[in-house]
Amino acid sequence: MNAGVHEDCVCFLFEGRLQGVDFTIDGREVGLYFVEPGDFCGEVGMFDNGPQPEFVIALTAVVTVMVPMASLRAIMLTHPHLFRVMTERLAFRLRQLTRQRSLLGLPDIGQRVCCQLWMLVRDAQAEPVVIQNPPTHMEIAIMLNLSRETVTRVFQALQTRQIVRRDGAGTLQISDPRALRELAQGGQSL
Repeated sequence: MNAGVHEDCVCFLFEGRLQGVDFTIDGREVGLYFVEPGDFCGEVGMFDNGPQPEFVIALTAVVTVMVPMASLRAIMLTHPHLFRVMTERLAFRLRQLTRQRSLLGLPDIGQRVCCQLWMLVRDAQAEPVVIQNPPTHMEIAIMLNLSRETVTRVFQALQTRQIVRRDGAGTLQISDPRALRELAQGGQSL
């Protein structure tokens, strides 16, 4: 999906991973959000007929279904449940983008990276917390306007303190969720 284009479909993802991205005025890529299997993107135009606000790119091989917006609008008028799902998802995405933007203002880089990781935690009660298919250091760097090397240094500090541990390329284990939350909230620093 392309920013500035009037898309006529909503993209539903079944396999793989997508990412919403945009570019700064000076041309640097900024990651905004991820789209995971079972999720959808491109829904903003359903509500205002405006252009797509960001680019959506495939990070892996994907299986998607593009559903025409006109068809979804017609169904939403007769099925309030679908309308509620779409608007709840839109509200979730707006909140997510607002949180993402607020991270960029944090002066402490370690806190910024920890906040980004904390946003990926789904069940903070589980110990250890496992994040499947975590973003790469480069993807995190793009989302936080940092260099990949800087993100790698923060991860090394987190691993040294035994807060996180990689379990292969597809799994990130948060061994100490409380410590990560403290770092993310600024209660501690790396």
